[in-house]
Amino acid sequence: MTKATRDITATQASAVLVSTIIGVGVLPLPLFAVRAADTGGPLVTLLACVLALIGLIFIAVLGMRFPDQTIIQYSERLIGKWPARALSACVILFFALLTSLTAREFGEVVVTSVLKQTPVEVTVIVMLMLAAISARNTLSTFVYIHLFYVPLLLVPVLMIVALSLKNAEPLNLQPVWGNKPAGMLGGIVTIAALFQGSFVMTIVIPAMRKPAKALAVSFYSILIAGGLYVVIVIAVIGVFGAEEIRQLLWPTLELAKATSLPANVLERLDGAFLAVWVTAVFTTLLSSYYLTSQSLTQLLRLQEPRIFTFFLLPFVFVIAMVPTNIVRMYEDVLYVGRIGLALTIVYPAMLLLIAILRKKRGNALER
Repeated sequence: MTKATRDITATQASAVLVSTIIGVGVLPLPLFAVRAADTGGPLVTLLACVLALIGLIFIAVLGMRFPDQTIIQYSERLIGKWPARALSACVILFFALLTSLTAREFGEVVVTSVLKQTPVEVTVIVMLMLAAISARNTLSTFVYIHLFYVPLLLVPVLMIVALSLKNAEPLNLQPVWGNKPAGMLGGIVTIAALFQGSFVMTIVIPAMRKPAKALAVSFYSILIAGGLYVVIVIAVIGVFGAEEIRQLLWPTLELAKATSLPANVLERLDGAFLAVWVTAVFTTLLSSYYLTSQSLTQLLRLQEPRIFTFFLLPFVFVIAMVPTNIVRMYEDVLYVGRIGLALTIVYPAMLLLIAILRKKRGNALER
């Protein structure tokens, strides 16, 4: 990538990460946290943010060492052509699966909560087509889409959380470390998997004006998105309590239903929240779809990345329809997410270690 194409600022890169991380997992997040540690849900979520940050640091440091290449390209320099291609294919397959499951989860929520007479296939294909059409844009347009939607994601959710805290009971959050600390590790891994969309940073760094700022971008993005996740878990547990949350499929949506504007201007905010959530799903789906198509293009050494945007659509849709019901879908989400951590954290860590040991790096950093 030439210097002339470097037009993405650190703020824009942060916007991409934040809007990618905040996605479909917002709804079941408190349930995952409570299942892991009861009242220790906020602590589990915080530790998951730390784990996600560590993985993102590996990606950022690699990007700073190879500022003109993506992970698909510099991995071949580090571990050889065919091993790198095989692992790159695994990464692409994983994000195709992640895209499918994200679209299916979106469809299940919509047909359960809003469009109850609409087949889930219709909602899934509509969202996937929207992502596919948007993924045909250039990287600069892709970044501007995220930048536009970030305030629309953060402000309403923070407002709902702030309004709900008046109904919170501090006793519901004690003890801070939870009643079953033994389940924390599994919960940390499960929640950290919600941050895997941040892998999109691997294609953003080569287009940044100053790749040396990738580390700062990673830190602030996790601080914003992870901080939002933590306060959501605190608010939901504070309002409902751990035992009641175990009976709810989407606790964050129930929090919006139980929250009202002052003077009862709006007695329930779930409608407004779902509108924001749909936007969050779109930005997350767009990132995973865009990453999949761009990475596949680079793996096959093609010049036109848009060739795969519609080619991938039927495959992603078919995979999304594989789970027979919502319970099986969430089982698949948890399984795929945990397996994916090996590709989004362990694989970059291995590449960074090899790069350091072999003293490999790309061109000088842009400062």
